[in-house]
Amino acid sequence: MATPTTPVHARAASHTTGLPRRKRRGIAKFMRNRAAVLGAALVLLIVLMAVFAPWLSHYDPVQASFMTVRQAPSAAHWFGTDELGRDVLSRLLWGARASLLAGVVSVGIAVLIGVPLGLLAGYFGKLVDGVISRIADALLSIPFLILAIALAAFLGPSLTNAMAAIGISAMPRFVRLTRGQAITVKAEEYVEGARAIGLGHARIIMRYILPNVLPPIIVQASLTIATAIIAEASLSFLGLGQLPPAPSWGSMLNTAKDFVSQAPWMSIFPGIAIFLAVLGFNLLGDGLRDALDPRES
Repeated sequence: MATPTTPVHARAASHTTGLPRRKRRGIAKFMRNRAAVLGAALVLLIVLMAVFAPWLSHYDPVQASFMTVRQAPSAAHWFGTDELGRDVLSRLLWGARASLLAGVVSVGIAVLIGVPLGLLAGYFGKLVDGVISRIADALLSIPFLILAIALAAFLGPSLTNAMAAIGISAMPRFVRLTRGQAITVKAEEYVEGARAIGLGHARIIMRYILPNVLPPIIVQASLTIATAIIAEASLSFLGLGQLPPAPSWGSMLNTAKDFVSQAPWMSIFPGIAIFLAVLGFNLLGDGLRDALDPRES
């Protein structure tokens, strides 16, 4: 009597049946990680600052008031005022929009370009892998911030160009990560089974390979947002990002460097904001990495 066997496509489909249980286990694991919860809380705080800036700020962030120039923190101005009398707290709240937008959009650009290239390189290999990998290696040989500054200077100073420069500079990281994951996943039995029953390359990539390489990509994206926030602040500090008088944490630090002794609050609060945003995304990324690690139960 023949031994019953499970169809190849059924074995491939059954690979995803454990996802709900794995998801619940990952959420529980994330919630037990205090550092990860703290990171998520800090990220949520930054998001709320950016979204509700019009309602949280009591002053126009770009309106100068020469009657309140460089006033120390007080009941009227909790974080003090800057060299033009503008409320520092209001500029911080509105500046959160620029930093968060730069982080999310630039990483989105890097993911949208890098992940498809990495999938193609890892899945097809040979000439496709050689061309894509050499381009990625060439870009990775240049320090991230140096490449971002060079691209931003070439494109011209603006927040949009800064986001494009940061996204292109971060793209090789996602190419390398996705390529490595795709090479590993395509050797699994369920992918070989899907190929054996005649599924096309596009369907195999989208249905079986991409879902299984997403967890490390999500982790890398959250960590790269922190790097992008620092890069945007650096570009704005150099005059290559958000242009005055629009508020940006980096441009606020650039202005504050000339008034460190007379008005230290002008540099303290933007610096703290950048620190908390970067810390939040780094802790969140570390927590996601632990929660999504399939090797740990």
